Amino acid sequence: MKAKRPTKAQRLSSTTINTLPQTTIENILCFLPIREAARTSILSREWRYKWTTIPKLEFDSSTLSKGKNKEKLPSDIASARKNMDERCKLFNAIHQVLLMRQGPIHEFTFHSNKSYRFYELDQIIFHLSRNHTVKKLTLALDYMYSYKLPLCAFSMHQLKDLDLHYVVIDHQPIVSVFGSLRSLSLIKVKISTKALLHILSNCPSLKRFTLLGFIGHKDCTIIELFDCLHVIEDLTIYGYCAHQLVLDSVPEELSTSQIHLKYFCFKKMSLDGNHHLTFLAILLKCSPNLEHIVLEAELGYNDENEIYSGILEKYSDVWMEHLKELVIYYFNNSKPSMEFVKFIISRSPKLKKVLLISSVVHEKDEELEMLKVLLQAPRVSPVQIVVKKYDE
Repeated sequence: MKAKRPTKAQRLSSTTINTLPQTTIENILCFLPIREAARTSILSREWRYKWTTIPKLEFDSSTLSKGKNKEKLPSDIASARKNMDERCKLFNAIHQVLLMRQGPIHEFTFHSNKSYRFYELDQIIFHLSRNHTVKKLTLALDYMYSYKLPLCAFSMHQLKDLDLHYVVIDHQPIVSVFGSLRSLSLIKVKISTKALLHILSNCPSLKRFTLLGFIGHKDCTIIELFDCLHVIEDLTIYGYCAHQLVLDSVPEELSTSQIHLKYFCFKKMSLDGNHHLTFLAILLKCSPNLEHIVLEAELGYNDENEIYSGILEKYSDVWMEHLKELVIYYFNNSKPSMEFVKFIISRSPKLKKVLLISSVVHEKDEELEMLKVLLQAPRVSPVQIVVKKYDE
């Protein structure tokens, strides 16, 4: 008698992936878009609900397949109807996924480049706040309609990573916020100085902070900012924020040294005024354990920049005992730029590498001339200096 061939479900149950622990399967499914993860439910009865326990949920405008609108309407009406249909389908899908959940949610990501008003997010964040398991929350929205973060978000006490783009925080500071937070990124977030300082001062475990936002009403001083960042290790600041953080008169030292800071990135740096360089100089002086510095943007073109020279002289006692690497993007060979690099290599005994990614060096001779000048400058370590073209 001829043996029966095993069914597809039986063959699937004997495969290696089916013998893996549930947590391993969940980790594998996390790498799939939520739509594709849900499709694994058709593999077999055993797989029907495996996707409902994955701890990481990510939604965006491409979560749903794009439908074709065959009805011919004026372009503005058609566009409005399309946006409404897409938004309704997207949030209906999110609600269905949340209703079918059979396990804790550790990460939730929502990002969209569509110009919607995301009123429906309030209910979703309220649901997540009651879940008490979310450790990472990312809301990256469109710049056209900034989303007002609801008050219930501040009750997510288990959060360790919060990443917000184009969000408005206009609540009065509340007593308790994110006590477990270790990483905070505020990109184009509209927030008052009082709210920002209150949030930071109530994040005792914050180790990573990125700020590119609109600090409203009054400038936040550099002293106030760093007094809140007690254990910060990784700091990224955009030039616009540095202009707000430095007043006309600043102290030569901060009241609190940033002894834990190891990585600093300064994006959109400019020397149109003295704010950016003053901010950088103060930070270097008060961060004795800094290991990596990354600067993005031009350091200046004006060779007669007296303000620049005066600031460097004012902080001539800076000594960077632990600095290992300096990276500068959009580097140019102007006098201020060259003087800044000389300033660093003459005060960093453990510096191993300086990488200058230049947007103005086009010929090999220009690169060699720049290297020659820098290699002849006083150094306190056998540092490797590399000059590269920006497009290499």
